[in-house]
Amino acid sequence: MKHDAPQDSSDFSMEADDLYREEIYTDRRVGTVRRLTPVDRSGADDARRPVIYLGQTQILTPVGALPVSFEIPAASLEEAIAAFGDGARQAAEQTIEELREMRREAASQIVIPDAGPGLGGLPGGGKIQF
Repeated sequence: MKHDAPQDSSDFSMEADDLYREEIYTDRRVGTVRRLTPVDRSGADDARRPVIYLGQTQILTPVGALPVSFEIPAASLEEAIAAFGDGARQAAEQTIEELREMRREAASQIVIPDAGPGLGGLPGGGKIQF
């Protein structure tokens, strides 16, 4: 379940045909499972759309806890809880790999300025020579 942000950053109107009721379940140890039940404009269940399960946990990094969220393919809360561990592991591995890639990209962007040609295009690396 990925929704794009509004194109116009000043448009904060809710999408009335895409509403969900949110319920949160936690073991108070590892994480939470959020059940998003589709509802219509009046708040009644909308059986035309599927219920969505999302998992949330944290991984510890040298700079602190990093939240990890992931969708859990499940048809019931019981299935979502059973699939939580595998989903959390996959999401954590993906998050760690993304962090490593960001670190590699940041390291490759370090630019050491070239001394370049001297005064008036003469050799000398920017030092005035007579």
